[in-house]
Amino acid sequence: MQYRQRSVLFAAPWLIIGAASVGASGGITIADFEKPELLIAALFVGIIIGMTVEQFLATMSKQTWLERSKSRSEEQRWNERIVRRPWLQTPAAVPSRPVDAADQLRIVMRSDFAIQPLLNKSEARVFRELDSVVIGCNSSWQVMAQVSMGEILRSADADAYSCINSKRVDLLLVDGNCQPRHVIEYQGGAHHQAAATARDAVKKEALRRAGIGYYEVVAGQTTPSELRRLVEKLVDKPSAT
Repeated sequence: MQYRQRSVLFAAPWLIIGAASVGASGGITIADFEKPELLIAALFVGIIIGMTVEQFLATMSKQTWLERSKSRSEEQRWNERIVRRPWLQTPAAVPSRPVDAADQLRIVMRSDFAIQPLLNKSEARVFRELDSVVIGCNSSWQVMAQVSMGEILRSADADAYSCINSKRVDLLLVDGNCQPRHVIEYQGGAHHQAAATARDAVKKEALRRAGIGYYEVVAGQTTPSELRRLVEKLVDKPSAT
């Protein structure tokens, strides 16, 4: 309703134009507008012209407002991108304080511990068989279990050393001088997993570069006789006195 009132009011100035248009088209003079039908025609033409012009101006105003709004939005997004630039410094994380021996002692004193077997049942069986065969071949040799590679290898390359420091070998054969000579890995049912294969490849390459032999005993495939023959090839014969 309000729009219609605005349209009629806006069309008022156009009544004169409407009247002039009607008069020009029909050769009508001002005196002829005393007739009701001609006056109504002039009013109708003026209203139509006024509404058309108003609608046109409203459309133009809306387009102008949309363009300005879009421009302001783009400017705001651009300012936000500038604010988030990486060159603005963010507070650096405060490094945690190193845990010293006193802190470690306090942590241990409030914790509980339990015994954990060094080897599972299958590994323990292989260990006993291997130990028996090694001592039978040369009593000065020893078999050690779950040895940290960081204890038997060293490297001037800190990065390379960190790759093997926390890794362990299942079984290690050492000679009479406690020198690491051969590693025997027991491969259980999960040895075909990709992660295990990758870890074994790292260990194998590091041991190879250090001159330590690497051999595998596969569960369900390596027989005791095959293990004995392998050990007899690896262990040095006792020197004659």
